[in-house]
Amino acid sequence: MTRFIDVATLAELVAAEGLEHFIGELADTIAADYVRWPEFDKSARVASHSEVGVIELMPTADGQRYAFKYVNGHPANTRRGLYTVMAFGVLAEVATGYPVLLSELTLATALRTAATSLVAARALARPGSRRMALIGNGAQSEFQALAFHAHLGIEELVLFDVDPAAIDKLVRNLAQAAPRLQVRRATSTADAVRGADIVTTITADKTRATILTPEMIEPGMHLNAVGGDCPGKTELHPDILRAARIVVEYEPQTRIEGDIQQLPADWPVAHLWRVLAGEQTGRESADQVTVFDSVGFALEDFSTLRLIESRAAALGLGQTIELVPAAEDPKDLFRHTRRGQRTLRRVA
Repeated sequence: MTRFIDVATLAELVAAEGLEHFIGELADTIAADYVRWPEFDKSARVASHSEVGVIELMPTADGQRYAFKYVNGHPANTRRGLYTVMAFGVLAEVATGYPVLLSELTLATALRTAATSLVAARALARPGSRRMALIGNGAQSEFQALAFHAHLGIEELVLFDVDPAAIDKLVRNLAQAAPRLQVRRATSTADAVRGADIVTTITADKTRATILTPEMIEPGMHLNAVGGDCPGKTELHPDILRAARIVVEYEPQTRIEGDIQQLPADWPVAHLWRVLAGEQTGRESADQVTVFDSVGFALEDFSTLRLIESRAAALGLGQTIELVPAAEDPKDLFRHTRRGQRTLRRVA
């Protein structure tokens, strides 16, 4: 049988753990899995692009578990009353191929994206960082804000979005979720990033945008570039990248989808797993500008599903479903067709 976690059940799990605690636990799980990077099968996600968005499959496995996520990215969805990003995922046994978990991952993807940003910032941001600019105040913004406030010591958050209603929403939610966090509205991106220790860009438009330009960047900033995550979609001016220490998740995927798609294919980058394992240096000096060119990698979803499975089992949450037929006689699959006939007779 397979444990099924829907949105309501995941919300119950997160509430039981505490949202900020769960993000921290997830960050620790992701970091631990990145350190054992050589154990994983790795490939760039399989993407089906259209003019309005993308649908992707993101698989990976270690020797014990296999996981995949189905996820989309459709920026115009909000105008239709739909989320830009929706996802679900499966965790299965490598030894048998049997699925042990089927889970919603729309809410969980926002949690894991914030947790991954936190993992990178712990390794790359200057110690004592207290002010963060958050450019793009859509569906994932609260998670980023709470992760950095609770686990990195961010005390002041400066917000900017081209949609004033998105800023209103974020201010309203943070007033309830993080009343001690100082929140200020900026009049422009340049106003928002001025004096920031960390700048998080999490915009949604599927365009080669230039959200940050070189004159906005100050020595020692850490740029958490989250929104550029598919071919033709960027947020940073290439000159920012040329002058910075760039860290990526999985280089073959980031070369195609990240902000570094604007640079030559041999432009040097550092790898998050090597930084976490101590094999590469993250920040090399206090004045160095660091960039986490985050596009999201399947290992992070593997970690998320692994944690959901563990915590749901411990809390007794979720329902078991017969996603795969019971195997009383593994050579007789046809027998299950008769179950439908019995159901029809009962209805009649």
